[in-house]
Amino acid sequence: MTIAAVVGASVSCVRPPVPKQDPNLVKRIEISNLWTQVRQWRSEAKMNLDPPQSMMQWTRDKSVRDVKQKTCREGQPEPTTCSDICSIADNICDNAERICTIAEELGKQDDFAQEKCSSAKASCREAKQRCCGCSESAPATGGTW
Repeated sequence: MTIAAVVGASVSCVRPPVPKQDPNLVKRIEISNLWTQVRQWRSEAKMNLDPPQSMMQWTRDKSVRDVKQKTCREGQPEPTTCSDICSIADNICDNAERICTIAEELGKQDDFAQEKCSSAKASCREAKQRCCGCSESAPATGGTW
């Protein structure tokens, strides 16, 4: 065997090192994907793609749980005509919880993650208000939102 053949054979067996993936980058990508879903659901609910700044300011220091629970009246029934918007609201709030959990892992200094958490919480609040508003305005036997 020639030297060139030996070198060629050994080079073909060597793999380049796999770069380590930044775990924070992976978390930011997950936040982006979840936040994109929230925007899609907002669109389906005929809401603006982003929540109002005032809503984001109001929810900034609150937990997702507080945002969800302090929206509707206690024991307020959900008419079947509201199931679509209420289901979207639940999905948005689920994503908000995950986004904010990841943002907490990334820390307060991660502006991107904290901004997406605030936006997701505000979206949760606004969607829950839509759900509750639908429940208040829709007759128990039917109606539209």
